[in-house]
Amino acid sequence: MENYICKTCGVQYADSEKPPEECPICLDPRQYVGWGGQQWTTMDELKADGYRNDVRDEEPGLLGIGINPSFTIGQRALLVQTDSGNVLYDCISLIDDDAIAEIRRRGGIKYICFSHPHFYDSMVSWSQAFDDATIIIPEADREHVMRPDASIQYWDGAPYELVPGVTLIQTGGHFEGSAVLHWADGAEGKGALMVGDTITVVPDRRFVSFMTSYPNLIPM
Repeated sequence: MENYICKTCGVQYADSEKPPEECPICLDPRQYVGWGGQQWTTMDELKADGYRNDVRDEEPGLLGIGINPSFTIGQRALLVQTDSGNVLYDCISLIDDDAIAEIRRRGGIKYICFSHPHFYDSMVSWSQAFDDATIIIPEADREHVMRPDASIQYWDGAPYELVPGVTLIQTGGHFEGSAVLHWADGAEGKGALMVGDTITVVPDRRFVSFMTSYPNLIPM
């Protein structure tokens, strides 16, 4: 049995003997099926193909975690580090031993939460690597969970302070359950807002924007 990973969106699926016939995440108008058709990989295949985690400090207390070379739509996860436990905002498809060791050195992961389903990726594998860290999924996006697990806690969308000073806020928009994460101590105490694709930061920093679908340019 394998947990197959979609090569276009990066979402990992529940155990199966063969790849799923289709990826509902990619069939949704907010995503797309690649021109080469539906394709699948696995965690082991990614590692064998030379992919690795890229872990780097974004600012004190905030760690960025990506995949090098870039995979699927180039997702990045952000680890907010606090004395009350660390929160991973968004997820990626690959987790390797070096990333696990570095994150454990910084206190591990207590909660995993998301901007929207295009970042659910290998969330269960990440949870399992960190003592079954609690995964927070909005009830509004339950249908987009492709790998159910006991570590998942469904959330009603009310503002949720995961640890002191780190609050998950459901905004809707890109997805019904789209959410941002507010870190009160971020940016040297000015506060930082992590947004994923919920809000788009554009080159002119006087503005932000919003989209129903980014790859398909469907406005909200």
